[in-house]
Order: sequence, then C-alpha cells, then structure tokens
Amino acid sequence: MRFLESIQVADHKLLFACFYSQIRLKKYAYHLSKTGDGYLYVILPLIYMLFGYEVGKLFCWLAICAFITERCAYYVLKKNLKRRRPPEVFPDFKSLVTASDEFSFPSGHTSAAFLFTTLCVLWFGPVMAPLYIWAGCVGFSRVLLGVHFPTDIVAGAVIGTSVAMGTFSILM
Repeated sequence: MRFLESIQVADHKLLFACFYSQIRLKKYAYHLSKTGDGYLYVILPLIYMLFGYEVGKLFCWLAICAFITERCAYYVLKKNLKRRRPPEVFPDFKSLVTASDEFSFPSGHTSAAFLFTTLCVLWFGPVMAPLYIWAGCVGFSRVLLGVHFPTDIVAGAVIGTSVAMGTFSILM
C-alpha cells in the first residue's frame, strides 16, 4: 500500500511540475490534444482504402476491430476504477479544458493515439515509427491541459500499444 501511495505522490508532483512550468506550451497543447480526438482515426484509413481498395479494406477492418477492443477496455477501466480528474482531487486546481467524461484513468486520447500509431508501424513498417513522438505529445498535452495525471498517460500508452499488438497478431 505504501508503494502505491508513493506512486500517487510522485504522480501529483509531476502533474504540478508539468502544468505550472510549461506556460508557453499550453497554447500548442490544446491544438495537439485535438489531433487525438478521433477524426484522424476514421479519415486516414478511409483515404488509404480509396488508394488501395483490397489492402486498404483489410487495414480498415484491423483498425475497426482494434478500436472496438480498445474502447471497451478503456470504458471498463474508467467506469470501474473511477479515478477523479485533477480538478476534483485538488479543488484550487483549474484545468484549461473541460474533459469529455468524468474520470481520469486511463487517458483515452493517449490510448487511441498509441493504438493508431502502433497499427501504422505494424502495417507500414518502421517508417511510421516517428508517429510515436506525436502519440507521446498527445498524451503530454493532456497533462499540460490539466485533465490527466501522468500515470493516466502511461496507462493509456500501454493499453493502446498492447491492444494494437494483440489485435494485429490475432487477425494478421
């Protein structure tokens, strides 16, 4: 129990360090966070399908199965763990955006970004690996905006990556 408490204390300290020290990055964090809202995850596979119907259709099927699995895992964890968001934990703390749902753990934006990135790397190869930088920045932006703790981001990255790898290994 003491171990979990020490993780929580470190998590809170890291949240405050990120949130209060990166003032200049916050205007970019909002826009970066928006890239993880989900539109790209629909549009890009559909565009790919237009250029190579059969192989694109297979990638779309993979993405649909992976995202259904990831969203179910995300939903079950959020609703059962019920970790409160930073503004509810610290009453004087004000996030810069209003979160789309009530609970904090795991980060859905981060989970989806890492899922999509991992699918792209597995499908197209290492040339897509720089997308991990984008996915990490999406996660970091959620901390900068004050809607997630750092461990929410780590959990989202692990979930998204794991679901993508599992779905890929089962279907491909």
